[in-house]
Amino acid sequence: MTLNVWLPLIIVCSSLLPGIIIFFLSENAIRTRTVLNLMGAVLKLVLVAFVYLGYRSGEVYLFTFQVTVDLHFMLRVDALALLFAGLSSVLWLVTTIYAIGYLEGSPNRRRFFGFFSMCVTASTGIALSGNLVTFFVFYEFLTLATYPLVVHRGTRKAVEAGRNYLFYTIGGGTVLFVGIVALTVLAGPVEFGQGAQLANFIEGHSLELKLIFWMMLAGLAVKAAIFPFHGWLPVAMVAPAPVSALLHAVAVVKAGAFGIIRLVYDVYGVELASELSVLPPLAVFAAFTIIYGSLRAISQDDLKKRLAYSTVSQLSYIALGAAVPGMLSSVGAIVHLVHQGIMKITLFFCAGVIAETTGAHKVSELNGIGRRLPLTMAAFTIGALGMIGLPPVAGFVSKWYLSVGALSSGQSWVVLILLGSSALNAIYFLPIIFAAWFKEPPVEAWPDKRPNRRFEAPWMLLFPPLVTAIFSLAAGLFAASSWSPLSLARRIVERVYFGL
Repeated sequence: MTLNVWLPLIIVCSSLLPGIIIFFLSENAIRTRTVLNLMGAVLKLVLVAFVYLGYRSGEVYLFTFQVTVDLHFMLRVDALALLFAGLSSVLWLVTTIYAIGYLEGSPNRRRFFGFFSMCVTASTGIALSGNLVTFFVFYEFLTLATYPLVVHRGTRKAVEAGRNYLFYTIGGGTVLFVGIVALTVLAGPVEFGQGAQLANFIEGHSLELKLIFWMMLAGLAVKAAIFPFHGWLPVAMVAPAPVSALLHAVAVVKAGAFGIIRLVYDVYGVELASELSVLPPLAVFAAFTIIYGSLRAISQDDLKKRLAYSTVSQLSYIALGAAVPGMLSSVGAIVHLVHQGIMKITLFFCAGVIAETTGAHKVSELNGIGRRLPLTMAAFTIGALGMIGLPPVAGFVSKWYLSVGALSSGQSWVVLILLGSSALNAIYFLPIIFAAWFKEPPVEAWPDKRPNRRFEAPWMLLFPPLVTAIFSLAAGLFAASSWSPLSLARRIVERVYFGL
């Protein structure tokens, strides 16, 4: 076996092995735990970059282990896998730095960082899965790995949130499993990129294929927080800020959205999905979720809950783009996997900095906070403007391609949904920005919970949101460059899904 065969497995294990070791360390082995976390994160990023360069030059990376005659554990690198794995590896590194600073002096850090590594392992496994069975294994592993992070604080609210999270995600996983089994019985083992395989079964089996699509979609919609399966997400905001950032940017919700893209493009294929007429109902559910999430966000005074409902809305852009047949809308859906991740993690990082340095958790408490935390609020402003869809931030690029793609496909109603969403985003984000920069701070200044003489916050808390805010700007400003997320998304759509 060559190195190319083992590299997908090594990428997955680069976070799995450090996580296992961390569980066996003592709670006071702070330096060793920190080194393991950072080494694993850096190694994963280097490996993904190396594989990306190899893939661009024509190398093939495929690991297969035969479990039974018809059942294979398969890890494979393709363009979409690299996009998601790259997002995971970059954001894991910055979130690791943030989490180390955020949890300084907190109890149960060994447990936290152990499961934190398991969570990233599951996300990477989802990205590199080569077939439905492998995808499902990592998809459910992600549920088990994130539950301890949601309940980390151990309070009554945290335990209730964890119970609610398990109810939704295990239920969704069960429905997804039934759909995968039914599809396997009908068509045999399904590898990603084999949509033509299912097309051979449409005659006489169209009803079964429709039902299976909806079962699998329902299972994926839970983690993707599509209405009415979104209820776990705002409640889970009781988790620490690094967990919230990971859940919303790269782990659970992004795994669901990534799964929907795989389902539409790599399991069924756009042509078969269109022929079965399963895409219009998906578009309706996604459009409703976009507006519903934005409306709910407006009424939230708790900052993290406002951001959570914003995620419910923004994540459905991906499902909406996938449900609109056409090349440009597909580009918009896939690139929003990355753009939403870097913008939303910026906002949650900033919310954590605000809470940890001033104790402010509510929108109504943020008057004048830009004077106390200018760099933090500058990063927040960039992320928020991107979510609204204003140039030159990355969110504008996503919405532009979604809108132009919808018009090209004769679905002008999608543009109205996107415009309405942008207006609602402005309603719940601009008051925060205005209050932070232009309103007078309270008479009693915010207490400095974590004093730092050189910066407005500890550097390990301040550095990550500044980096991801720069990423959010760069992804928009340099969208035309060959290395941008947009360029990679275009190559995926043009060469893989549309055969151009």
